[in-house]
Amino acid sequence: MILERPNVINLRKLQSQLGGLKNRPDINELSKMIKMFQLYQAGQKEISTKLENLDSEFQVNYDYNPIHHMESRMKDMQSLLQKADRKGYELTVESIEKNIFDIAGIRVITNYVDDIYKIEKMLKKQSDVTLLRRKDYVKHPKTSGYRSLHIVVKVPVFQAEGPIDVPVEIQIRTVGMDMWASLEHKLRYKTNVEKKLVDKYGDQLQEYADELEKIERGMQDIHQSLI
Repeated sequence: MILERPNVINLRKLQSQLGGLKNRPDINELSKMIKMFQLYQAGQKEISTKLENLDSEFQVNYDYNPIHHMESRMKDMQSLLQKADRKGYELTVESIEKNIFDIAGIRVITNYVDDIYKIEKMLKKQSDVTLLRRKDYVKHPKTSGYRSLHIVVKVPVFQAEGPIDVPVEIQIRTVGMDMWASLEHKLRYKTNVEKKLVDKYGDQLQEYADELEKIERGMQDIHQSLI
């Protein structure tokens, strides 16, 4: 079996990436951050594997897959340090681990709204997974219309000296919610259109979010009646 190895960041590469930052950790702290990054990558992989296994079990038991697809991402070191600096945190591993919980992230895209909570429930039943934080923007959408369930869990990562608990952020939302969120993010952060158009399209997207929610609920009802 060939090992699937993630991209491992080294000190020289990291120093090159951080060349434009005003505030930078010293060499010793950067070395610690590389080790931290490896840990968080491993934690992300642990949760991804659990979700894949749970989805496969659901398929065997119920002839249905609640997960449409998953996307994993690691916050790059420059963005991480910029966020820590912006929020006034010390640029140390200790401070970052204490205050920032979205270094390792997984986005789980489901077919239907109820699948969001099925996945959360199955994951929380695992003996080595502990819920740290939870924000339900599905039942309580943001004013923009954004809907998604955000949870942060911790999972043990096995190292040579023993297991270390690592937090992983998981965003769970439907295909429709994900499509909406991608367009809204592009409108707010990835375009250079004038504010008047951003406000106009933002209002339209808010209306579409409510319509989309009704459509997804209706499609879910049809799906459940066919089971």
